[in-house]
Amino acid sequence: MYRENKNVVVPGVTPEQFKELREKALEARNLSYSPYSNFRVGCCLLTEDGTFVNGANVENASYGGAICAERTTIVKLITSLNNPSKRRQWRCLAISGDSMDTCITPCGICRQFIREFAPLSLPIVMFNGDGTKCLMKTLEELLPLSFGPDDLIH
Repeated sequence: MYRENKNVVVPGVTPEQFKELREKALEARNLSYSPYSNFRVGCCLLTEDGTFVNGANVENASYGGAICAERTTIVKLITSLNNPSKRRQWRCLAISGDSMDTCITPCGICRQFIREFAPLSLPIVMFNGDGTKCLMKTLEELLPLSFGPDDLIH
C-alpha cells in the first residue's frame, strides 16, 4: 500500500517539485495550532504556475471551530488570488501527519472541500511523519461518485 516516496511519479510534477512539495508539507506541520489533540497536520498545494501554498490545522477550544490543514491551505490560496480563473489550476496536493507508520488521508469534509475547486484527476499525496513513505490517490479515488459544482443546475 505505502511506497517509498522516491518511487512515486506524479503526472505534471517534476522530481524537484515533488521533493519541494514533500519538504513543504512536512514543514507545514510546524505551523499547526493543535494544543488539544496534539495531532499536527501539514499541507502543501502546488499550483499550475509552480506556486507552493502551505497550511496547517488550527484547533479551537470549541472543537467544531477547528479547521483542517487542507481547508486552511485552500482558503489561503482562494483568498489571495487576484485572478479568480486560477482558483482551479492545481497540480498536486500533499499532506503529512506525525505518524511514522501511516500516511494520513484527508477527512470527509476536506475531500468535499477539495472537490469544490479541484478536478477529479488531482493527485493527492499523503506522507508519513518523516516523508519516507507515501500514498498517492486521485481525488476521484478518495471521493468516488462525488457531488460537485458541475452537478448543480444553472
